[in-house]
Parts: sequence; C-alpha cells; structure tokens
Amino acid sequence: MRNYTSFNRNEWAKLAPLDKVNITKEELADIKSLGDVIDLTDVHEIYTSLISYLHLVYQQKKNAQKAQIKFLHKSFSPAPFIIGISGSVAVGKSTTARLLQLLLSRTYPELKVHLMTTDGFIYPNEKLKRRNLMPRKGFPESYNMTLLSDFLRDVLSGKKDIVYPLYSQELSDIVPGKYGHVKNPDVLIIEGINTLQLPESGQVVTRDFFDFSIYIDAEEDLIEKWYMQRFRKVLKLNKNKPDNFYYKMANGPLEDAIQLAEETWQMVNLVNLREYIAPTKERASLILHKTDGHLIDRIYLRHI
Repeated sequence: MRNYTSFNRNEWAKLAPLDKVNITKEELADIKSLGDVIDLTDVHEIYTSLISYLHLVYQQKKNAQKAQIKFLHKSFSPAPFIIGISGSVAVGKSTTARLLQLLLSRTYPELKVHLMTTDGFIYPNEKLKRRNLMPRKGFPESYNMTLLSDFLRDVLSGKKDIVYPLYSQELSDIVPGKYGHVKNPDVLIIEGINTLQLPESGQVVTRDFFDFSIYIDAEEDLIEKWYMQRFRKVLKLNKNKPDNFYYKMANGPLEDAIQLAEETWQMVNLVNLREYIAPTKERASLILHKTDGHLIDRIYLRHI
C-alpha cells in the first residue's frame, strides 16, 4: 500500500525495547473477547513495539502543546491523546483496545488511560424500529452522528467531565439512564466499527479527532468464520440467561439460529464491511493484518 511502511512479524518485533511488559496469562484471558485468540507471544512481538511507538507520538503531541502555550503566553486545557480503533465485527477490535489500555497503563503508570466504544451512540432499538432501521443496525445511518460529533468536540476542548450513552451487548440495546464519563484522561481509546467514518459529511474530518488510528484487517472469509464461531459460543453461554438478547435463539432450533446468523452476516455485516468499513482502512495510522487463528502477520505503518 502506498504511504505505508510494511513490516512482517519478525521485523516489527525487533523494534520493541529490550524490557518486556509484565503481563500474565490470566490478565490476558480476562481482557480477551469471546472467540478472539491472543497470547503472550503476541504481546511481546506485536504490542510492545506498538505501545512504544504510541508513547513516542504521545510525547510529540505533549511537546507541541507546551511549545504552543509558551508561544501564546496563554494556558489552556489540553485535549487527551486520542486513539481510534476500527475494523469489522468479530475481527478483534475490543481485545486490541483493552490490551492497549492495560499495556499503556502498566508501562507508563503516570498516564490515565480511558477506554470507550462508539456503540453507545447507536440509536436505541425503539427509535431504530420507528425509523425502519433495524435491518440497517450498525450502518452509518443507525448512529446519532450529531451526538457523537458533539461529544468528540467536547473531548478536543479539554472539558473536564463528558457524559456519553452506554450500550449493553447482553440487551443488544442502549442502557436507559446509564452513562459513561470521560474525566480528562491523558489517553482516550475509542473503539468501534465506525470510528474512521467520523463524520464524512460534516465540517470536521477524522484526522481532526484522532491523534493515532488503528485498523484491524483480515480477509472476508476469515472474518465470517470468526463471526460464526463466536455466534455459536454466544448461544452456549446464554442458554440459561432469560434476560439476554440471545436467550430465545439459544433455546430454539439450532439450525434456525445458525441460518439467521448466516443471513445477518451476508445481508448486514458483510455489506457494511464492504461499503462503509473497509474503505476507511487507508485512513488509519497503522493497520494490523490478521490471518488464520487471529495471527497478526503484517503491520503497515503510515508515513508521517
């Protein structure tokens, strides 16, 4: 790809500092998303180099802010260093986001690192139904982009406490009356399928929001396989949870549930990936390419 330097796994691993991050298998298991595959080798060969580079870019931003304050003779509340993480459903975005949060906090304990997802900015199911958008849930029009843009502008302004809606995977809906708070972190990680789409038709472009962005990439057939594997595990886990969105499917005919998942992949997730998610890939600062078993085999770093 143009404008990117390509690294294979070994080349990228050699960029890491000699000191390894202290993280256990148990901690890794706690942050791993259902169906994802990651081990300590990935941490040492992929993510140690990544967090070192992220800290380098973070320091560059802080130095620039200090120089600006000195030049202007005015003090202001600096915005956090914002990292965006995007990619298809079932590709491992959440695992990467949680792992980066843990590693950055562990390696640079002076940093306050906050993690959130853009799921909270999707319209509630009730509103999606009224607008006949349930079949398009996850597509750009199913998100409250105005609210999301306003939220990001507040983040950039250095506002001390910013509220955002929360989404429940168990309910598959927005949680009424519950909110998350961004309270002036040093680093803010934002994960979601639409992260690099923000906001395409507005006056502000993606690069105005994010200091660094990561796209998790894989071939379509692999992502479909991971999606279906995860769906089967979700059914098993929720067979005895009546309040869960998947309870009825988990206790109905398995073939019907599998057919619904296959249709959802073909008619919703794959279409969304091809039309709206994958086209944003080359806006990312860094691309992590996965192959069989969620193994990261290539890393593409955008030229500065």
